[in-house]
Amino acid sequence: MLSVLLPIYNYNAYPLVQELHKQCLESKIDFEIICMDDASTQFKSQNNSILLLSNCSLTELPKNIGRSKIRNLLASRSNYDWLLFLDCDSIILTQNYISKYILNLEGFDILYGGRLHPKECPSNSQQLRWKYGRIVEDQIALNRKQSPYKSLLFNNTLIKKNCFDKVKFKEEITTYGHEDSFLSYKLSKFNLKVNHIENPVEHTDIDTNEVFLQKTKDALENLMNLYRLNQIDIKFIRMVQLYHFLSKTKLSIPISKLFPLFEKLILKNLKGKNPSLFIFNIFRVGYICK
Repeated sequence: MLSVLLPIYNYNAYPLVQELHKQCLESKIDFEIICMDDASTQFKSQNNSILLLSNCSLTELPKNIGRSKIRNLLASRSNYDWLLFLDCDSIILTQNYISKYILNLEGFDILYGGRLHPKECPSNSQQLRWKYGRIVEDQIALNRKQSPYKSLLFNNTLIKKNCFDKVKFKEEITTYGHEDSFLSYKLSKFNLKVNHIENPVEHTDIDTNEVFLQKTKDALENLMNLYRLNQIDIKFIRMVQLYHFLSKTKLSIPISKLFPLFEKLILKNLKGKNPSLFIFNIFRVGYICK
């Protein structure tokens, strides 16, 4: 029936696994929860408690292999027809999280339940990631259904194993960002049946502004590599479509020259207490042009 796949890195995942385990038992389904620690240095003893739960496993990798490889490895070790991908920093918000997915399986190949960020930002140093999450990523199912593949984020996604095996994560993407975008793009080529439902998890481990900016750079570099290698349709991701237009019209040249002149001011805003998402978009466009 269900294989829950959980990559772990320097996070106490036991409370999440405990709740998933409880709900799977209550749903009376065949299940397994496969956890894999990507060479963490923290929370070892807490996560070892996972081994005390039935149908749960924990493997500690000797060296870090990255977000894409670990997810493919988890899927390769699964035994059931449905794969539920979750991030270890997720919080289950409802008592019927598992049963709601089971009730909505009929007739679909992929289900995405969405995500939420905390209503209050934990600190001023996390404002940028928190704002981006709340305004851009936290979309209701009705909105996500307008672009079913483009709205897929592979945290809190349920997919048939035989569908995932057709594509898998691109293991050449070793840094943060757009590994799920590329997977969603490849899935779209198979015309699979995607359903978006209201079954969110909460994203809790919110990056600081500085960390999120570095991850944004990594993500944009991954995106540009996909673009240069013609591995993704330019219309699938807005930033690629915009860069393609700027490149073809030669507008990327003046932007690349102007961006360094204003970069310090832009970063001052983005690292501050009240970062602007409009300025964040300017930063992203400037960075890819530079």
